Amino acid sequence: MKKFKLLPLAVCLLATTSALQSCSDFDDDKNELLVPSAVVTVKPQNNGESFTMQLDKNTILQPTNMKASPFGNKEVRALVNYTESAGNETEGLRNVTINWIDSIRTKKTVPDLGEENNAKYGNDPIEIVNDWLTVAEDGYLTLRFRTLWGYGTTKHNINLLTNGNPDNPYELELRHDANGDLGGEMGDALIAFNLKDLTILDMADIKIKIKWKSFSGEKSAEFDLYIPESRNIAPASQPTYSRYVN
Repeated sequence: MKKFKLLPLAVCLLATTSALQSCSDFDDDKNELLVPSAVVTVKPQNNGESFTMQLDKNTILQPTNMKASPFGNKEVRALVNYTESAGNETEGLRNVTINWIDSIRTKKTVPDLGEENNAKYGNDPIEIVNDWLTVAEDGYLTLRFRTLWGYGTTKHNINLLTNGNPDNPYELELRHDANGDLGGEMGDALIAFNLKDLTILDMADIKIKIKWKSFSGEKSAEFDLYIPESRNIAPASQPTYSRYVN
């Protein structure tokens, strides 16, 4: 995870009680800066000399206070907190000031290996959290997930398997290998998957099905996925445990 803060925030929670009281008005005004405004795709332009952020199928965010992407010439999924700014706005394009931006761990899909899946990808339980951070768009599947985390620094391997169902190329399986880190407490993390390698039967919007082993048994969910006609999507984490995701 790479995080870039462009607006300094007063951390009133670290102060004394009296200082906290003096910060109350500040908090009322600035709390919105502490949480992400959106999940976006950061898209470098002009060989990395500039960039835009794809908000949704029809909306592009144009930064006014940053020129080059903080992630170099890589296209990545990211959380961003922004404020809309004025000037040169057109339909489908919004000028914004970036307050902070935080990249999400993004991976390619992997092939289903049949009977070898457990050994290769693990089979530990995992939950997909149904909130606005879980979304399929712009050729990516971004997931907020929940599982048990120990108190060390063990990395959990999260993979998305393709081609497990020969009759449906859009049926995918989420796999979790906790690498033995099965105790501790429940916590959330983020991960995104680049879906450019899916077999696309047509360029219309498609529906993908995700299967996974939850703590209460097998589950599945469907997502509408928009893949842009330009499929040159290069692979590239704010929940607490994203730094332990591999």
